[in-house]
Amino acid sequence: MNDEQTSTPGQGSNPQEGVFSGARPADADAALVLATGEVFWGQGAGAPGEAVGEVCFNTSLTGYQEILTDPSYAGQLITFTFPHIGNVGTTPEDNETTTPASRGCILRESITEPANWRAAGHLDAWLKSQNLPAVTGIDTRRLTRLIRDGGAPSGTLVYTPGGEPDIAAARETALAFPGLEGMDLAAEVTCREPYNWDETEWALDGGFGKQENPKYHVVAVDFGAKLNILRCLASTGCKVTVVPANTTAEAILALKPDGVFLSNGPGDPAATGVYAVPMVQGILASGLPLFGICLGHQILSRALGANTHKMHMGHRGGNQPVKDLQTGKVEITSQNHGFVVDRDSLPSGVVESHVSLFDGTNEGIRVEGKPVFSVQYHPEASPGPQDSHYLFERFVGLMG
Repeated sequence: MNDEQTSTPGQGSNPQEGVFSGARPADADAALVLATGEVFWGQGAGAPGEAVGEVCFNTSLTGYQEILTDPSYAGQLITFTFPHIGNVGTTPEDNETTTPASRGCILRESITEPANWRAAGHLDAWLKSQNLPAVTGIDTRRLTRLIRDGGAPSGTLVYTPGGEPDIAAARETALAFPGLEGMDLAAEVTCREPYNWDETEWALDGGFGKQENPKYHVVAVDFGAKLNILRCLASTGCKVTVVPANTTAEAILALKPDGVFLSNGPGDPAATGVYAVPMVQGILASGLPLFGICLGHQILSRALGANTHKMHMGHRGGNQPVKDLQTGKVEITSQNHGFVVDRDSLPSGVVESHVSLFDGTNEGIRVEGKPVFSVQYHPEASPGPQDSHYLFERFVGLMG
């Protein structure tokens, strides 16, 4: 594509519906500018300003607030392939972290008015309060195909109310973005001090609960932990102590846990692994039960001797089929990751337990003869299906 080419009929040819590139439509006060030169004009929403990051897409039909507040999206601009974003409003109960790490969002339609009994506010107002810019009116189908075919590009989202976005400057910003490979983003989103967690999962008849009679003590290493993961641990009978990503094995073992949990998080596991791998190896040597999710799965794999690499476009959505190789059962899972474990690099004694039915990539491992396992996907289901909730019970069973 070049800067003179516009959308073809049926793919955003109406300027009101977003133009792939070419002349600026009269009502366009925002744009997504890719490092490769493509320009997607649109209308701004959320906070005015500029944001640069890796452009990815998520295919989930629900849970946009949980997605936007997932710390694993640090350094990324999120394209929602589902067009009706905003229809359930926002509520503080659905935040997965106190401060979103994502950098902005890209939408097909204007933000929908909220129509849900739980709504406490409008998504546009929430985006403004979080200093997150958005661009609407984008041909997200075409953008998704571009990412699918060419991989996740760097891009700049620019929103200038009442003015005209500076496309040339935005592209220079996108070109200067280094990409996520080699970046230790866990260090940016982790907690700064240890803290205790006892809040349990949300229930229709009472909201969040409290774990008052825990049976086990779990230390959760925070590489960018989603809050609902901590709630799932508390709901299955655990007292949870959350510690920063750079905590040493000695400091963790001094807390006398019954098990150790490695959380999800953003960035390159090889970069985070510089300090996290020695910690995990120390926990492995202790013999304690160990459970990892997403980045935690990748860090554990590297600690065991496996390799990881960046994917072409990653897995992001709530409809990802995963097969349990031991039982033959297929789970529909929620996922958000751009790096993956190389199955061919798994050492002897480390068994591949789950695989993706989309592309055959690794989705889980277990260590023979040891209470150690991990999965690439998100069993906490926030948002997404609850097929994999049993993994928290499995972890608790290992501590028992």
